[in-house]
Amino acid sequence: MPLTHPSRRAFLKATVVAGVSVVIAPLGSRAFAALFEDKILTPVQWDPKTGTPKFRIDGIAKVTGDKVFARDIRSRDMPHWPQQQSHAFILRTTLADRTYEGFDLSLLGEALKPDRVVTADDLARDGVAFPAFYGDDMLLPTGKTPAYLGHAVAILIYHDFARFRFAKDKLKFQDKIIRYGAQTGPLERDPWGTFRFVRVGGAGPYDDDVFSSLKNAPIFPSMMRKHEPVWPDGVDHGKLGEQGIFYANQIAAELDKPPADWLVLEREYNTQSIDTAALENDNANCWYDSTTQTLHMIVPTQSPVEVGESAAEMIAKARGAFPVKQVIVHPCYTVGYGSKDHYNFPFYGLVTALYADGKPVRLANDRYEQFQTSIKRHAFKMRYRIAVDKKTGLFQSFQGHFEANGGGRANFSPSVAMVGATAAQSIYYFPKNDLTAVAIASRAIDAGSARGYGTLQSMAATEVMVDEFAEQLKLDPIEFRLKNALRSGMKNTQGAIPAGAIRVDEVLQAAKVHPLWVNRAKRKTEFEAAHPGKRYGVGFACVQKDFGTGAEASFAKVEIRADGQITLHHVAAEIGTGMSTSQAVAVARWLGRPAAEVRVAVTDWADLPVVTSGDPYLMSQADQDKASANPRWSPAYASPSSATNSAYYFTHSTREAARIVFMHGLWPAAMAIWSQGIGGGQAASLVVRVEDARWVDGKLTAGGLEALPYEQIVKKAHELGLVTGAVVHVFNRWQWSEADFEVNGATTRVPIDGLSVRYGDGADAARKARMTTPGGYHVLDRKKVYIAPTQRNNASVTYYSAVGTLVELSVHEASGKVDLLSHHTIMECGTQISPQLVSGQLQGGLAMGIGHALHEALPLYEDGPGNGTWNFNRYHLPRAKDVAVWTQTGTVLPPVSETDPPKGIAEVVMIPVVGAIVNGIAHAIGHRFTSLPVTAEKIQEVLA
Repeated sequence: MPLTHPSRRAFLKATVVAGVSVVIAPLGSRAFAALFEDKILTPVQWDPKTGTPKFRIDGIAKVTGDKVFARDIRSRDMPHWPQQQSHAFILRTTLADRTYEGFDLSLLGEALKPDRVVTADDLARDGVAFPAFYGDDMLLPTGKTPAYLGHAVAILIYHDFARFRFAKDKLKFQDKIIRYGAQTGPLERDPWGTFRFVRVGGAGPYDDDVFSSLKNAPIFPSMMRKHEPVWPDGVDHGKLGEQGIFYANQIAAELDKPPADWLVLEREYNTQSIDTAALENDNANCWYDSTTQTLHMIVPTQSPVEVGESAAEMIAKARGAFPVKQVIVHPCYTVGYGSKDHYNFPFYGLVTALYADGKPVRLANDRYEQFQTSIKRHAFKMRYRIAVDKKTGLFQSFQGHFEANGGGRANFSPSVAMVGATAAQSIYYFPKNDLTAVAIASRAIDAGSARGYGTLQSMAATEVMVDEFAEQLKLDPIEFRLKNALRSGMKNTQGAIPAGAIRVDEVLQAAKVHPLWVNRAKRKTEFEAAHPGKRYGVGFACVQKDFGTGAEASFAKVEIRADGQITLHHVAAEIGTGMSTSQAVAVARWLGRPAAEVRVAVTDWADLPVVTSGDPYLMSQADQDKASANPRWSPAYASPSSATNSAYYFTHSTREAARIVFMHGLWPAAMAIWSQGIGGGQAASLVVRVEDARWVDGKLTAGGLEALPYEQIVKKAHELGLVTGAVVHVFNRWQWSEADFEVNGATTRVPIDGLSVRYGDGADAARKARMTTPGGYHVLDRKKVYIAPTQRNNASVTYYSAVGTLVELSVHEASGKVDLLSHHTIMECGTQISPQLVSGQLQGGLAMGIGHALHEALPLYEDGPGNGTWNFNRYHLPRAKDVAVWTQTGTVLPPVSETDPPKGIAEVVMIPVVGAIVNGIAHAIGHRFTSLPVTAEKIQEVLA
């Protein structure tokens, strides 16, 4: 039976795109019986003395195998869906240097013939095409050369599972089913994106820049010639781009003929293509209900809002053939590492549903297909030229060229290349730099948002080069790093001053006195004497990674019921990071206890109607000023769960919502109780400041007043009709937007740009009359807003967290095998919300970095995963024996103060171990590798 009257809680309208309403909805009640949110979710077991959870709210579900992913859902699990589940798979090319001329399914015979075949001709006839972000040729038309290996050409749909399974097995690895024509060679295309960042600092590291991206502008090519960028002419007083090239030419000339006291090293570094290896393969289960003109999509995604809006954009073009009034996206818990952020698989599921004869159809990769099609980490080529003053040991100049192989579709490749370049300075200060980044188009599988996002590649290379400088200068590598460390107030390579305290020097000092480092020479002698045929080495690397995108936005809703239970709704998706647990705990800073009920991937924001327009990265200041006159407008609506944005950005919206409830609900309720003399004290007899408020053992006290039980305060807040719920929207362009709101007659300035409040059960008639949203909220129009100027986009990054890693390893001379003996990591991450989650991120990130350094690699082209034959039997993910699982240790620097915000660390934790391993191998065998991974075969070649 079709769902015609969904309840507000079950199906929640988010927005309207091109006349199609977009709904992000939890799975239906029958599926909820299996999902942990209703049945398996464990409310946070919280220690109020330490303020930390004892285990994740999904912890029991994870270890018992009860956690449910999108891949587990079938049509029978969904209320109102037809019971019959159809299935589909995709035919793909395995060559990309000749024309595609169709396919031959005769191998299947009549019995296994598909019920429906979808080709490019169908899509062209019906006006079905990818959303603009994903490019052209969703299915490749005959007569064209594939843009990349694995280009989809047809979708085969079956209405019964047995025939589907037999047919898929029959066609697997059968290249002859695809027909090819004339050999054309691979397509040649312009790069997906090209950027250049030039900076010439002032007389000292704290002086104004002569030229920089932030002060002036990044530089872009004036044109493309033969798919190569052509830069503006260098003119001292010309246009901004010409000025930038003028200074770039000066930097190059100086490096060509350096002063006598400079040491200049020039190196090329290469990193490999890597599979993101998320263990939930890409999948989608979709149903096009033509009766109600509704498209339902069950998808794993880091960005449910993007999927919904892009699906509406896509379907609006094809409404003549497939009338759709509503797109309903059911996001699920997933594991992403970036691979499920802006990836195209959900839209193949959408298209499959359109042609499935009104039946729900499941499209799900097996592991071979996942290797063939999933987003990859970019392979990078990097050319570095860096100068150091031999007398002072200080860096003088950095010229870098970064080429990221973006593969056959653009995806996030321009951004990844840009971020790789801007991160290359790592923890160091450079007075001058010229950094060029290009994301090339190729026939490889498309690469996109993967953990590290370009910085893994560039900063690992920097750390290897830094060690080589120290060796040639005969300086201790950590002392050399300390000489050049970026410190608070210094500028990055874009000319921006990083926000907050920069603490890399503390990380370096801690590493410098660690026994692994202090005793490395002595230990090398002892180990090699005791283990003939093995060589011993210790390596170190230290990096700092930005977190966020420069256009972070999120919603959060915090409510306290009359019985004291706290609920939290958040726009963020849980992708395995433990975000749902950390956000539950984050409210405790203001409310004294964690949220008991948590809903994530929510877009029930009818209680705070925010509108957005334009591109937050490209809009002019004039456009921003004009749009912000609308009190409901923000530069961005909601961010995907990516860019290490959970701990800092998502926590900000959570805590600001909780703070509104405290400041305008619990605190005035407590003051009312104290003023009545309850408990034997009089508030009027003492100076009581809200900043003195503290929760102690579940009770609130301030300024020596008697501690009041939480339940008593909540009861009073509801009786007085004070604020007991708040919905906030926040935006960050490397600084938080702020706005003035009038709450309960008082104007307050808070670091949010949208606010709705809900009053307690005892609210008077006037307040109740203002609660007009579906959830009974009063939407407050801001009086004034303060949004970071659009010029701040040129900063590229300003928020950083630092991590340093020491690695102890041995190299077997005969086999070339590297064994990690132990490793120790030192992290700076602000105030930890949950130390256990931080530890989990660290251990997982280290394993991924070890894989990148030593084991994981995919050939880019014909012998790579695009040919459909790759699986984990050919791809070496690191295992426990590869990562020194029992001898790894780590320390976290204490926050500067209790007010330090948490920092994003999910990406930075995987980076320094890469450089540390390469540097450790150099210490062991005396050879510096410049290409990853450092395999046993490469080591054997050197030792031979």
